[in-house]
Amino acid sequence: MTDEGVRRIGILLFPGVEELDAIGPWEVLSYWTRNFAQDGWQVFCFSADGKPVTCAKGLTIEAHHSVADMPGLDVLLHPGGRGTRPQLDDDEHLEWVRSQRRSVPLMTSVCTGSLVFAAAGLLAGRPATTHWASLDRLTELDPTIDVRPDERFVDDGDVVTSAGVSAGIDMALHLVARLASAERARAVRHGIQYHPQPPV
Repeated sequence: MTDEGVRRIGILLFPGVEELDAIGPWEVLSYWTRNFAQDGWQVFCFSADGKPVTCAKGLTIEAHHSVADMPGLDVLLHPGGRGTRPQLDDDEHLEWVRSQRRSVPLMTSVCTGSLVFAAAGLLAGRPATTHWASLDRLTELDPTIDVRPDERFVDDGDVVTSAGVSAGIDMALHLVARLASAERARAVRHGIQYHPQPPV
């Protein structure tokens, strides 16, 4: 597969991003793209300026690219976390999200990343979900959204949203199934040994 034929998934990093919102999908998607390169996908992380970000609970993560130098995306993944709160009133960030909507075929979010999508107008009249504690806020941002409180993720074609934190892992596995195959998603799930059996 030549580089020209590679399709790309970008995971946005920003100060205050919830760690597992980004790293959970990264684990799934990077396992897939590294072990099944023949599928023709790559995944990378990027931040506004390409510099490391400090996450919600203190973990620092490096970015592979800045917004300015990253390659074109086929899928954008916008995580959540407390760092999304200022983004809801950040006109520059919201306009950037809208610009991505115009050029990126598939927009996805984890947790309160869907609040940013709502604030940018991407979820008007569409089904969506978010972290359980932010469901009311999702409705406040856009009352036309068909909020799905009981779903781990909601696939509405060119926009996929997921519930909070660990739900991003489920959504990422769904993306592997959708972009490759269910068989491939099962192989990835087995590879990362994701078989939830909560102890309590």
